[in-house]
Amino acid sequence: MSEESHSNVEAMDLLRQFEDILESDALIDELGFIHPSQFALLKEESYISSNLSDEAIHQSADGVVISEESSKQDNLYFWNRDHKLGISTHVLLPLYRAAKHVFMTTLKQYRMCDNQSDKVGICLPASSSSCDHLESMLLRHSKSLLLLSCDFLTAWNCRKLIVSKKKLSMFVDELLLSELVLSYSPKSEQAWNHRRWVIKSISANCSNFNEILGKESELVEKIAERSKMNYRAWNHRCWLISYMTIEQVLYELKKSRSWAALHVADNCCFHYRRRLLLKFMENQNSVEETVSYGHNADIVQALKDELDWNETLIKRYVGREALWLHRRFLSMWILDSGDASYHSKEAISMHHDFGTFLQNELCLLHSCSTFVDDFVDVQAQAAYSACYILWLKVQIAKPLESKLLEKIKDVDLKTLLDKSCPERSSLFNYFMN
Repeated sequence: MSEESHSNVEAMDLLRQFEDILESDALIDELGFIHPSQFALLKEESYISSNLSDEAIHQSADGVVISEESSKQDNLYFWNRDHKLGISTHVLLPLYRAAKHVFMTTLKQYRMCDNQSDKVGICLPASSSSCDHLESMLLRHSKSLLLLSCDFLTAWNCRKLIVSKKKLSMFVDELLLSELVLSYSPKSEQAWNHRRWVIKSISANCSNFNEILGKESELVEKIAERSKMNYRAWNHRCWLISYMTIEQVLYELKKSRSWAALHVADNCCFHYRRRLLLKFMENQNSVEETVSYGHNADIVQALKDELDWNETLIKRYVGREALWLHRRFLSMWILDSGDASYHSKEAISMHHDFGTFLQNELCLLHSCSTFVDDFVDVQAQAAYSACYILWLKVQIAKPLESKLLEKIKDVDLKTLLDKSCPERSSLFNYFMN
């Protein structure tokens, strides 16, 4: 046997071991790739733990006891304990090549079988059995392939094709697979897309759909804790809002506040809160439903509370641009006098009248624009506050502009802007004039 063919046999044997592990432990929730030098430490820890516990009994997927020698051989490249799976980086390349080869070969056979069934027009028992077997093998091989290469789009699409013919429980398995992929690749666009496909597919027929939405939101929060500024994860969470009830929207607003307060530099979470508020506003007509849930259905009060909370964060965490951007969104609803649902008179009631609102914003400007030291964050705070007031001047409706000009006549806004951000002086001059 040539060296190449011997290597291929070893790779196929590794793939079999890998797929057997995945089948024997369906609750694996975390995957990692480990340098070979770390396997000695892992085996040592496992040996100590096994000595402290009763004698370990290794069982295969069929419940047959396997030999200790085989277990040790598997441990050379795979580590599986407490539903965590580690793969040696030494075998990643041959394992991927074997997984890809087996998957593409099986996919080709499945397409031929499917084409034959279409030509005959009648699905013969033998043909049906053969196709069912190939579908099972495709699900097995595509799973191992996607865990080694999460952006292999053909494998994802193949799973969609097969799962769409199966029972509802199969869709839940797809959520588990994509979650396992996200445990090592939290920004995998294909994994997030697959989750959205699953949720969209089961939205009409799933009895516990609201519970699944809640778990999805929790998953994003857990991943965002490990993967900072994860746009794909937060985009997925924003997408979920379209399926949420008003009760869930209000719950998410309440729950996400504590996370946002601890991650004030992450604009993604504040964007998520803005989407929740927009959803709340769109459903303002169903006031009776929201009141029945015991929540405050008054959107004006909700925006006022958000403004007050935002001001508290701005004063507590100096120089965080995400907080000022969030304030612009909140202020926009006060300035917008053309919306049929939120007339300027109603919006102004947030702060009793528009003059009071402006006075509050100028007080915030004064408190944030004082240079007590030369720290970068303090200078950034002054720049953000001055830019915010300038933004108000640009956005405000013409009939109300005189009120703002009257309020800021004692504030040398141009000097403050030039001092805090001199490189933008020409831009500031344009808007000031």
